Amino acid sequence: MIRDLETQNILESTIERFVQEVLVPAENIVAETDEIPTDIIQQMKELGLFGLTIPETYGGLGLTMEEEVRLGFLLGQTSPAFRSYIGTNNGIGSSGLVIDGTEEQKQKYLPQLAAGELIASFALTEPEAGSDAGSVKTTAVLEGDYYVLNGTKRFITNAPHAGIFTVMARTSNEPGAKGISAFVVEANTPGVSIGKRDVKMGQKGAHTADVIFENCRVPKEQLIGLKEGQGFKTAMKVLDKGRLHIASIATGAAKRMLKDALAYAKDRKQFGQAIVDFQLIQGMLADSKMEIYAAESMILDAARRRDAGENVSTLASCAKYFATEMCCRVADRAVQIFGGAGYISEYGIERFYRDVRLFRLYEGTSQIQQVIIAKDLIKNGV
Repeated sequence: MIRDLETQNILESTIERFVQEVLVPAENIVAETDEIPTDIIQQMKELGLFGLTIPETYGGLGLTMEEEVRLGFLLGQTSPAFRSYIGTNNGIGSSGLVIDGTEEQKQKYLPQLAAGELIASFALTEPEAGSDAGSVKTTAVLEGDYYVLNGTKRFITNAPHAGIFTVMARTSNEPGAKGISAFVVEANTPGVSIGKRDVKMGQKGAHTADVIFENCRVPKEQLIGLKEGQGFKTAMKVLDKGRLHIASIATGAAKRMLKDALAYAKDRKQFGQAIVDFQLIQGMLADSKMEIYAAESMILDAARRRDAGENVSTLASCAKYFATEMCCRVADRAVQIFGGAGYISEYGIERFYRDVRLFRLYEGTSQIQQVIIAKDLIKNGV
């Protein structure tokens, strides 16, 4: 749903210009230093990028799902680190509060998140709980006016920068998901510590780390929605939305790689002509364009259905699964078109090849998406 087409077009034009004129030229700096320049972070704040999806009531732009994914197609066309830094405030870090938080909780945190004054992280994954989100072992025991949290969260995006964490913890001994509750935990709470930054295959500038809770006393008012046992449901709502967002980012990345591969193929000459004239190269370019178009169509359809109030859990899984797998196929073709140059860091396509591999893993692996889709088929049919 596009609320105002003229406003949306202006916003998309502004974001596209920012991506091409500011972010793309800074990609090598981020790759070399593993840091996003502070002046770029400031520009992100001034553009309102930290509050794209936060409701206008709390200082954000309140984008609809369709408006959000259309921007995702643009933000994906540069290093994933830039999107990652603002992504948790717009997605998994804030969505739990937006969807299920009390009014007091929203008033306390959302304006700061929208302004970029506070970074939020989503702490679900653990050493023994990732795809099996219902096996969370972090505990939250109520003692008077406080919950005492103990446990370790792993691979938490933006953990080194976060001011608050949305934490999934077990508040009862009920098996599986029923005993899981969601909390907002401030990073400066005694008992919270952050592990060293993970050294990853790609996505330099996007930082992840362990988050450790040791007898961390959290006021009971920090229980999201003030209801125990609702954490798993909150997490799944958050991930439904996040999967469409990641699908749009992956599609944007595929567009960027296809653009770079096409430009290289037009310039590179072999056997006395540009390699773009060879049909086998054309085939790889055409397959990439076709799959990008298919992913865009899936994502926009699911986004519009979500805006219309439909349950799009299965469609979000379809879109995330297809778009992220497609993105990696486009990356592989792009390296192939670049040939030996595609394996050299000077051209940047090898960086994208490593960066986009993560899309198939976080916010639900491709195999988890298959399981979700299959279960829905078995239950509801085609």
